Amino acid sequence: MPDETDRRLILATQAGLPLVPRPWQALADMLGIAPQEVKARLAAMLATGAIRRIGAVPNHYALGYRFNGMTVWDVDDADVDRLGRQVGALPFVSHCYRRPRHLPDWPYNLFAMVHAKSREAALAQVERIAALLGSACRAHDVLFSSRILKKTGLRLAE
Repeated sequence: MPDETDRRLILATQAGLPLVPRPWQALADMLGIAPQEVKARLAAMLATGAIRRIGAVPNHYALGYRFNGMTVWDVDDADVDRLGRQVGALPFVSHCYRRPRHLPDWPYNLFAMVHAKSREAALAQVERIAALLGSACRAHDVLFSSRILKKTGLRLAE
C-alpha cells in the first residue's frame, strides 16, 4: 500500500514525467525529497506492481502512423499462447493479447495491434502475421482505428 509520499509521487507523475532536463530533480523539488528517493520509491513501486511501468506513450497519429489496425485472429485455443508470443515479438506489433471468443458472432481469440503510415503498409503487416500463423489461422480480420478515444492509464483523484 503506497504511503502518503508514494501517493503524492503517483499524483505528480500520472500525467507524465516533467518535460525538463532533470525530471527526477523536478519531482524531488515538488515533493520535498531527494532525487535518489524519487528513483528508489518508483523502483519499489515497480517491484511491487503498484505501478506497472515507466515509459513513453507515443501518439501514433501525431507521428504519422494514421493506419492503426487491431488484427483479430481465430486460432486453436491450445496454440494461442505460443502463437501470441510469436506474433507479439514481431517488431511492428505494439501489443498482443488473448481474448475470449463470443460465438457464434465473434470467433477471434488472438488480438494484435499494428501501426503504419499507409493502409497498404498496415495490410502488408497483416499478411506477415498471417504467414507466421500459417495453417493455425482459421480466420482473421482487421479493425482500423478512426480516432483516438483515450490514451491514459488509471488516474488517482487528488
